[in-house]
Amino acid sequence: MTQHSNALPPLAALTTPTLTWNEGAPHATAFDDIYFTRGDGRAETEHVFLGANQLPERFAAWEAPRPFVIGETGFGTGLNMLCAWACFEQHAPPSARLHLLSTEKFPLELGALEQALASWPSLALYAQALCAQWPAAVSGIHRLHLTERVTLDLHFGDTTERLEQLDGQVDAWFLDGFAPSKNPDMWQPELFNAMAARSRPGATFATFTCAGIVKRGLKAAGFNWKKVPGYGRKREMLVGSIETPPADQRRQSTPWFTPPPLASVKHVVVVGAGLAGSSMAAALARRGIKVTVVEREAPGAGGSGNRQGALYVKLAAETNYQSRVYLAGLLYSQRWLSQQLFTQPLSTAPLWQPCGVVQLASSDKEARRQQRFNQQHPLPGEVVTAMENPALSKTAAMAIDAPHGLYYPQAGWVRPKALCEHLLQQPGITFLQGDVSSLTQLDDGWHLNLADGSTVEADQVVIASAHLANCFAQTAALPLQSVRGQISELRLPDEVAGPKRVVCAGGYVAPALEGVLTFGASFVPNNATTEITADDHQRNVDELRQTLPALVEELEQAGIKLTPEYLKGRAAVRAASPDKTPYAGPVPVAEAWRADYSLLSKDATRVADTPGEHYPGLWISTAHGSRGLASAPLCAEVIASRMCDEPMPLEAPLVDHLHPGRRIISAIIRGGNA
Repeated sequence: MTQHSNALPPLAALTTPTLTWNEGAPHATAFDDIYFTRGDGRAETEHVFLGANQLPERFAAWEAPRPFVIGETGFGTGLNMLCAWACFEQHAPPSARLHLLSTEKFPLELGALEQALASWPSLALYAQALCAQWPAAVSGIHRLHLTERVTLDLHFGDTTERLEQLDGQVDAWFLDGFAPSKNPDMWQPELFNAMAARSRPGATFATFTCAGIVKRGLKAAGFNWKKVPGYGRKREMLVGSIETPPADQRRQSTPWFTPPPLASVKHVVVVGAGLAGSSMAAALARRGIKVTVVEREAPGAGGSGNRQGALYVKLAAETNYQSRVYLAGLLYSQRWLSQQLFTQPLSTAPLWQPCGVVQLASSDKEARRQQRFNQQHPLPGEVVTAMENPALSKTAAMAIDAPHGLYYPQAGWVRPKALCEHLLQQPGITFLQGDVSSLTQLDDGWHLNLADGSTVEADQVVIASAHLANCFAQTAALPLQSVRGQISELRLPDEVAGPKRVVCAGGYVAPALEGVLTFGASFVPNNATTEITADDHQRNVDELRQTLPALVEELEQAGIKLTPEYLKGRAAVRAASPDKTPYAGPVPVAEAWRADYSLLSKDATRVADTPGEHYPGLWISTAHGSRGLASAPLCAEVIASRMCDEPMPLEAPLVDHLHPGRRIISAIIRGGNA
C-alpha cells in the first residue's frame, strides 16, 4: 500500500496508460478495467454522479458568488467532468460559476483522449475545449480555463497525495477510479480522510461501488452513506454526505499562513499596470469583479514595457519549491497566453509566439547542472528535452558553439507592453492614471489617496507596483531589491535572418520582430535608474558575442557595427525579493507577526497557536524579477482564487512559499530583519 504524507511529492513525469479499444471504448491494461461503459457511458455518468449528487437542482439554485466545486478521484477520459459541465450550462443561472478538480495518476495521451471522447458527439464542443489545453503528463496542478465561467484543475499524481496537497474545499465528490478490486491501492482509509478534510460542510458524494472497504472507509472518515439503485446491471451504489468535516490540521505548524477571513469583493483596485497588475486585473474581471487599475504612467510603462520578452525559466538541479513554482508558472503561462490569442483583434500582431526556447549550457558547471536535472527529473519532451550539437544549432537555425543545452518547445517570446494593454481592455476593467501615495483602511474596505489629492475607494486592493510595492506603510516590512535591466535593439540587414528560437544563456536573444533583433538584458542589482547607458549596451553585446558568436560574425560581415552608439534600447527597473521568489498573497501585519511569533527567535519549534494577522482585503503581487512572464499570471490566479474562496492553482506548500509573510517569519527565526 502506498504511504502518504503532507510533504510535497517529488516532481515527476507520469506514465501514460497502455490501452486496448473495443468499439471506441478504452480499456486499461494495467488495471484490467474499463473507463466507461460502452454505448451508455454518458447515461451512467448522469445517473451515478450527476443525479445522485442532485446537481441539476443544486446548479439551478446556485447564487453564491464563489463557484460550485466538484472534486473527482479519477479523471480518466474526462467524461464525468464534461457531463457535469454540460449539466451546469443547462441548469445554472448566468451569474453562477463552476470549478472542477480531478486527480489522475495515469493521464491519457492527447490522441487517446480525443479518440475516447469521440464516442460522445453531443459533447464535442466541450471535448474540443479540453483537448485544446490538455497538459503534459507532469505531476502537479494544471489549471485550464474552459470558459469564462468554468475552470478545470487537473491534479496529476497519486489521488490521495493530490488531495492531501489540495488547498480548497469541495461541494460534491465523484468517487470514481477503477473498481476497488482492480485498484486497491487507491481505495484506502487515507483517501477517504483526505476527502473529508477537503469537504465543505454538507458536501455530498456518489460512487458506483458498494464494496465493504469503501463503506467502512467513508464512515470512519465522517461521511454518512446509504445504498440507492445503481445503473444498468449494477443493482446498488452509494451516496452520502459529510455534515461536519474535520478541521484542517496542516496549519498547526504554520499558523501564520492561515488564510485571512473572506471579505466583500465587488470592487477591487489594482495598483500598477505592468504584467503583474494587468494579469491580476484580468483574473478578477474574468470572475465578474469590477476592477480599477491605477498606474502612474501607462500600461507596461515599467519593467513590462519592452517590445519583446522571453518566456522561459531556469529550473534547479535539486528541485526546490521555487523551481516548482516557476515550472507550474511556465506551463500555466503557455496555456494562458495561447488563450489571449483568441481574444485579441485579428488585425493586430500576435501577442506571443510559441517558437521554442533554447537554453544553452555556457559553461561546464552549467552543463553538469542541466545533466543532474535531467537525470533526477526527466520531464516529457513537450516540456523540456536535453539537446547536444548539432541538434542545438539545427533547432535554433543558427550556429551555436555550446555543446549542450535544453530545449523548451512550447515556450517562446511575448510582446509584454502590448499584452498589458490587451489585458486592460477586457470588460469590467477601468484604467485610471494616477500616483497612489498612501492607503487608508476603512471599516468595510480601503481608501486610496492619490498624489493629486483625489481618492478612490474599493472593497479590496492588490499592490502590483514592482519595486515601489513596499513604499506604503502597510508593506514597508517586505524587503525588495531594485534591479536595473537594459535591452538592446538592432535592425537586421536583409541578408541576416537571426535565430528562429529564443536563445538564452546569461541573457536572451529573441527572433527578430519586424526586422529588429532584441537582446539582453543587463542585470544591475540595487540600481533604479532608467537612462540608457553605453556600459549596459556593451554588456549586452559581450553576452551576445559569447552566446551566438556566429550571429555576431554574420552581422559584422554585413557591415553592422556592434558598438553602443549604433544600438537602441530601453532600460527599466524590476523588483526581486531576497530569496528570488515572488510575493503573492495577503499582506501581513508585520508588528502583530513579530509579537505573536516572537518565541521563534529562541526556539524555532515554539509555534504559537495564533492565526497570522493580515490587513483585511490587502494583497500584493511583486518581486517577479526577470521571469514575470512565467510567474505573474499564475500568481494572479493564486490571489484571485484566495480572494474569491476557490480551490488554489498550486499545492498548499507552494501557495505558502509565495506568501509575503515568509520573510517576516524567517527574520524572526534568524533574529534579524526580513
